[in-house]
Amino acid sequence: MNYTPLAPLYDAFTRDVPYAALADWYDALLNPSGAARRMYLDLCCGTGTLTLLLARRGREMIGVDASPEMLAVAQRKAQAEELPVPPLFLCQEAAELDLYGTVQGALCSLDGMNYLPPEELPELLRRLHLFLEPGGFFAFDFHSPEHLRELDGGVFVDETEDALCLWRASFDPEEAALVYGMDIFTRAGQLWQRAEEEHVEYAHTPEDLQKALEAAGFIDVQLLRDGPGSAQGRLYLRAVNLPHGKKEK
Repeated sequence: MNYTPLAPLYDAFTRDVPYAALADWYDALLNPSGAARRMYLDLCCGTGTLTLLLARRGREMIGVDASPEMLAVAQRKAQAEELPVPPLFLCQEAAELDLYGTVQGALCSLDGMNYLPPEELPELLRRLHLFLEPGGFFAFDFHSPEHLRELDGGVFVDETEDALCLWRASFDPEEAALVYGMDIFTRAGQLWQRAEEEHVEYAHTPEDLQKALEAAGFIDVQLLRDGPGSAQGRLYLRAVNLPHGKKEK
């Protein structure tokens, strides 16, 4: 179960995320030529904060997420703004991505790729190869396996005046995955309501991700270590999409 009771609290708990820096970073990665009009896919967009920042720059945005609760928050935020082109939000599992046409760039931020189990990566990348224009860039960030292992046994707290989230992290070496058990408390009058969620992040190595990208039809895979959050174990990959139906030999 992912981002159900947490959805209405997510923005309050992530105020320290450097969204403006991420928008600058991803816009530069996806659009190195500086073209004025670009259409981007924001995969695993969550509550749409980064989606909206890029939309304010005139980018035509498609936000895709598997959580209807997170997308409901994103849609309310979009409706409260006057944007050049309002984002289109779609509720889809990443590995079931199905767009109406092609986009000129695609991104997946804040370790969304870590949420995909290894067996789903090939299908997601195959679909991204199909829906991304030839020569377009796909860029994403992910937590390194070493960073996820270091979090084993950790306990983390996010809180506001009316809500508290307690995270407990446990690394499963057989699954090569970090499991977060979450207890979420929200104030209800003089009482507190408790809810639970479980999140799983898979430890993908840069080498495995590069192989999966190349097998799906991407080339020029670059590993970047100087993006926002790199000091906290966040890595980035960017790849170029080959013409549809072609793969690097």
